[in-house]
Amino acid sequence: MLYVLLACLAGAAIALQSSMNAMLGVLLKSPILATTCAFLVSGCYAFVVYATTERPSIDADVLAKVPWYLWTIGGLFSVVGVGLSYFLIPKMGIGNLMSLVLTGQLLMAMVINHFGWFGAKPSVVTLTKVAGIFALLIGIYLVNKGSNYG
Repeated sequence: MLYVLLACLAGAAIALQSSMNAMLGVLLKSPILATTCAFLVSGCYAFVVYATTERPSIDADVLAKVPWYLWTIGGLFSVVGVGLSYFLIPKMGIGNLMSLVLTGQLLMAMVINHFGWFGAKPSVVTLTKVAGIFALLIGIYLVNKGSNYG
């Protein structure tokens, strides 16, 4: 139950930060500048939490074995996802955007789990999961029905 509550808290934090940083992008007239600010500040907070809570030794051999794409491409996807969110929130609204973002996240997560990419525990896509996706898509359609965005 604790994990469920923490996951809900994470979702609420994402909706709050997205809305706040989208407003920052509007005020600065640049969603990418707002994204840059968000990542700089987030990096500082993350470093403070890391420095005060974790003390694992950093092994140079382990660092050297990390594939290049884990150092670089994950950050690129973060900027794309966050930057697009900051750009789209003023155009679509937070509820509509988050419903579609969560749909994309769930669909990609199912593909990642199905194939066991990035060390994920493999979980085959079943007929039940496909039915769940179908129900989700109907719900997303209903949430976005009548929305006035292109």
